[in-house]
Amino acid sequence: MNIIAAQIVLALGGLFLGTAEFAAMGLAPSIADTYEVDMPTAGHLVSLYALGVMVGAPLLTVVTARMEKRKLLMGLPLLILVGNAGSALAASFGQIGAARFISGLPHGAYYGTAGVARRRWWHPKSVRRRSAT
Repeated sequence: MNIIAAQIVLALGGLFLGTAEFAAMGLAPSIADTYEVDMPTAGHLVSLYALGVMVGAPLLTVVTARMEKRKLLMGLPLLILVGNAGSALAASFGQIGAARFISGLPHGAYYGTAGVARRRWWHPKSVRRRSAT
């Protein structure tokens, strides 16, 4: 994979993660109205995403440890996309909650894998400086 394609994959993964993580906060009033729940209940969607991150980070890291990093960096954003699509198409509050949980699962594994992968592109003398920024 050339460096431009790799950067596009990393950028799209970050976009999918950012959308999945933060969209529910801004959409909470609309979600509450649509699914006829109160705002504190709609706010649980943020917690369900965080719960997905908490469960998925160690689980996916262990399960995918032997996978090729390139395939993993392309597959994890697809799982995020599936969760986001599920959120968009949810017919009930329970379904959107499940989709938010699914969206959170690859979060930690993606950022960990992306961090390791991008270090391979850098000259060994600049790894510490670039990792800090």
